[in-house]
Amino acid sequence: MENGAAKPVIVAIDGPSGTGKSSTSKAVAAQLGLSYLDTGAQYRAITWWMVSNGIDIEDPTAIAAVAGKPEIVSGTDPADPTISVDGIDVSAPIRTQEVTSKVSAVSAVPEVRTRITELQRSLATSAAYGIVVEGRDIGTTVLPDADLKIFLTASPEARAARRSGELKGADVNATREALIKRDAADSSRKTSPLAKADDAVEVDTTALTLQQVIECVVTLVEEKRDAK
Repeated sequence: MENGAAKPVIVAIDGPSGTGKSSTSKAVAAQLGLSYLDTGAQYRAITWWMVSNGIDIEDPTAIAAVAGKPEIVSGTDPADPTISVDGIDVSAPIRTQEVTSKVSAVSAVPEVRTRITELQRSLATSAAYGIVVEGRDIGTTVLPDADLKIFLTASPEARAARRSGELKGADVNATREALIKRDAADSSRKTSPLAKADDAVEVDTTALTLQQVIECVVTLVEEKRDAK
């Protein structure tokens, strides 16, 4: 690590799907020698566990009753972020359409959010050099005292085009509709909705290349770290 005596810096990156959050967060963490945490993967992991164990996703009480059962472990190396549930590597299965379609419902259950938020906070506070944490409620709920909060946005069209590029062969219009629906679900839920923190720096990525977004965020982090 080339951080010398630099103090650890905690960076929260929020925003809806398709804004380049994951790619940006991973690249920034790698470039600055920080840990990296994809909080969405943790919600996908607990959703995968619920589906695999036959829990009724339509029943918040049933979800709440077992929210504490799965053991979720996140590896925070930006070059190779890992996620396992009860010792099983779930990096691939959590990206299936089945899990994607159910993650908002599971994430909305307060007991699930409490459980995952505790996990996220412990990972963030134990990162020796600092960490980039990406999600939807990091700056507002999970890490309200983060050193730097960034909120990435982009037009629904740009986001859909990016997502359908990721989801090989996906229909752009269908992807756009799904994203808008997901935004509505995430923004309107009672517990920790998707929202921009008052002190977050908003970065509109619609007209920017990924590299430009990364450079912008790296500059913001370096300024914040130098000021500590």
